[in-house]
Amino acid sequence: MEYLSRPDGVVLLGGVGDALSRLRAAGFRLIVISNQSGIGRGYFTVADVERVNARVQELLASAGVKFDQIYFAPEVPGVPSRGRKPSPQFLFDARDELHLDLAESYMVGDKVSDLQCGWNAGVKKSILVRTGYGREVEQEEPEAIKAALIVDDLPAAAAWILQNDLVLKKDVKP
Repeated sequence: MEYLSRPDGVVLLGGVGDALSRLRAAGFRLIVISNQSGIGRGYFTVADVERVNARVQELLASAGVKFDQIYFAPEVPGVPSRGRKPSPQFLFDARDELHLDLAESYMVGDKVSDLQCGWNAGVKKSILVRTGYGREVEQEEPEAIKAALIVDDLPAAAAWILQNDLVLKKDVKP
């Protein structure tokens, strides 16, 4: 497993800025939730994670993207944790702090724990991207992800959300 602990190691995948910008323009709030067990393992510090997150935000700012909130769980697996995915706690925190309707929200990630976090919180749809660990998860854990939508990458997830969310809203009569 790779741990990203240095801002100079941040590389955005193609189309991510534009995809997030389109979601933001459509009125979606953008929340980041991550497990950062490297902190608990002593590989890096909370300050290192905050610097990495600041670099991600700096790179996305050129696309007009700003995250509404970033949450991370520093604990290692197996240690009690309030927010370590698949716990939905950080989504509940975002719901309360940002007044979100989780039943109208989406969870996008590349691991089973990401999908489970969304399901545990009652989101509209959990979406697995094949980037990162997603392709491996798709091959190795097909039963665990059968309820998820599977797409190639974040731009594909954003396109699906935008297309399907608009269709769903058109079908709702006032």
